[in-house]
Amino acid sequence: MAFPLQILGRHTSYNVQKVLWLADELSLQYQHVEIGGRFGGTDSEEFLRLNPDGKVPVLVHHDDVIIESNTIIRFLADVYGNGLWCATEPFQRTLTDRWLDWSIDRLEQVFVSVFWGFYRTPPENRNHDVIASAVSDCERCLLTLSRELGSKPYLIAEHPTLADIATGVFLHRLYTIELPVAFPENVLHWYQRLSSRAPYRQWVMSDFSELKGRVGY
Repeated sequence: MAFPLQILGRHTSYNVQKVLWLADELSLQYQHVEIGGRFGGTDSEEFLRLNPDGKVPVLVHHDDVIIESNTIIRFLADVYGNGLWCATEPFQRTLTDRWLDWSIDRLEQVFVSVFWGFYRTPPENRNHDVIASAVSDCERCLLTLSRELGSKPYLIAEHPTLADIATGVFLHRLYTIELPVAFPENVLHWYQRLSSRAPYRQWVMSDFSELKGRVGY
């Protein structure tokens, strides 16, 4: 069977998980090709023709190639989302887009400092002062999310949007890596709502233990 959509990237990559999560929320038919990490292949000529940067995820949509995870989920929402995952009206769209930008500029940066500094670094090589500072930075980001959530079930609507995917993809690892990270009550409830969704459980809550103590991609 030929698939109009091909998603390339290892399922343990949180950036790939964003794409797989949304694809399943949209009930899309696609082929998932594990590549990168222990699967290798990102340095092959074939893959580098798709993404010269050699990174996952990559989306092949018919004859078009789309790279960068937030660009990919914007594309899928525009093509298949019927306006539910990302608004079409320009101002309303900014309400989603700002969280996609913030997730990269702020949240991902501090998450990586925690996840790589603690989970992906062997215990004997960890810098505990750096990790503690990174945890504090993460907690400040969670407070930012808490203020936005207020009493709402999701970040900007009564249903999940791309804003929830771009930011919520980090919650499971922060909550489960055996490192105390303070979750505001409404952020914890938001995480629980996301956890009740089958695509989130399938991809974001999948086993990532193979990454423990692994300092390379």
